[in-house]
Amino acid sequence: MHCLKMATSSIAILAFSLFSHLLLPTLLAISAQSNAIHAFPIREATIKDLQLAFKQNKLTSRQLVEFYLGEIHRLNPLLHGVIEVNPDALSQADKADYERKVKAAGSLRGLHGIPILLKDNIATKDKMNTTAGSYALLGSVVPRDAGVVVKLRKAGAIILGKASLSEWSNFRSSKAPSGFSGRGGQGKNPYVLSADPCGSSSGSAISVAANLVAVSLGTETDGSILCPSSSNSVVGLKPTLGLTSRAGVIPITPRQDSIGPICRTVADAAYVLDAIAGFDHYDPATRTASEYIPRGGYKQFLRPHGLKGKRLGIVRNPFFNFDKGSPLAQVFDHHLQTLRQEGALVIDHLEIGNIDSLYSIANDEMTAMLGEFKLAINAYLKELVTSPVRSLAEVIAFNNKFSDLEKIKEYGQDFFLLAEATNGIGKKEKAAILNLEKFTRDGFEKLMTRNKLDALVTPGYAVSTLLAVGGFPGINVPAVYAGDGEPFGICFGGLKGSEPKLLEVAYGFEQATKIRKPPSFKS
Repeated sequence: MHCLKMATSSIAILAFSLFSHLLLPTLLAISAQSNAIHAFPIREATIKDLQLAFKQNKLTSRQLVEFYLGEIHRLNPLLHGVIEVNPDALSQADKADYERKVKAAGSLRGLHGIPILLKDNIATKDKMNTTAGSYALLGSVVPRDAGVVVKLRKAGAIILGKASLSEWSNFRSSKAPSGFSGRGGQGKNPYVLSADPCGSSSGSAISVAANLVAVSLGTETDGSILCPSSSNSVVGLKPTLGLTSRAGVIPITPRQDSIGPICRTVADAAYVLDAIAGFDHYDPATRTASEYIPRGGYKQFLRPHGLKGKRLGIVRNPFFNFDKGSPLAQVFDHHLQTLRQEGALVIDHLEIGNIDSLYSIANDEMTAMLGEFKLAINAYLKELVTSPVRSLAEVIAFNNKFSDLEKIKEYGQDFFLLAEATNGIGKKEKAAILNLEKFTRDGFEKLMTRNKLDALVTPGYAVSTLLAVGGFPGINVPAVYAGDGEPFGICFGGLKGSEPKLLEVAYGFEQATKIRKPPSFKS
């Protein structure tokens, strides 16, 4: 959930497939045959495309799952985007096909019959593991499905498997590379294999970008949906805090954790958000945030001319610190002009009053998160039905005992050690949280309200800390490919509950530019 490359540090981004022991041999046998040509072209297909193909009897959910299993079998040894495949995926597909055949309620719309990958910190009460990429949780048993998984199953989605991630959502070590986990290995960017895939929802973005699945879920504490989405040329939506349930998700801090869709298109992100948003009595934050959900859902805001009349803010310092005349500067100047041409009022050269404290606020954020993480992870571990570890201290001990598996000598576990050394929320942590609240109130909130902005526009994931500490939503859309083919996105961020406006803006930009293209797997 926490992006190791803190958004405050820089905008500079241009700089063994492990299947679970639960993966059935029969699945691999089936998946190896799935590269057969389908009458319907599955690669890059949207949810709307897939639902139409179902309706016209050009495709079944079983064929779709077989195709994705085949692609995972073929490409995952290279990309390490999937950590585990659901042995029940094909039976879920058969169930969806049957429901469609008998015209069961809801079987011809939304996510019904659509395969989805879940980041491996999202609990499923089934034959799969939920481990945050760590061997320490292998074999643990969760008490129930995560709140978002309950909603996905209700919508008829097929849980295809678990996506890899930066282990423990990038909160074990400051030295581990993005996309690495003990169980999953090192995730690779499908556009440029040597490029940073970013994290911590690396596998969710890698898998969607490479067409290993239709859609996926990621989690974010600070940058972990927005950054991998930018780096892997996909759409990532980090919702308002509590709009989607965090219950059953391996936590960092309930003050910032958020669960959201990672997809190839803005429309698909809206479809997934419609399915997973809403109240969950296991997560109190959803009670207030569910009031933001518009009557009729989010798909209604997929308007081709959604940019018309929108007030979009540009803060040059520190977000647009490109070299003057550089390729990135030229690209984003062109994008700002496109926003204007599509009817948006672009208000340039705005300033955030306390922006100079952005770098120091990152220290307050870390101080708060270390104490909050210790409390949250201990509570999560204690609630497990069975588990090899029951506390952060026991996870640390496990890592030391099995240091080769977890690469402790190479990467360490300094965040874990710092968190364990805290007493939870004390005076220091409370002071840090007050600083974060003041920073939010006097900075981003004031900027948005005084200028009556619908969204703040920034390159890449540079704005993630502003959005994270205030619980605000943001959406990344593909924006450009560097000279070597490495992707880079554009982000639209807003105040709490502004997802409808953000979807309008993001969809309008996407339809006007249509930047995204399939990956090239350059070495």
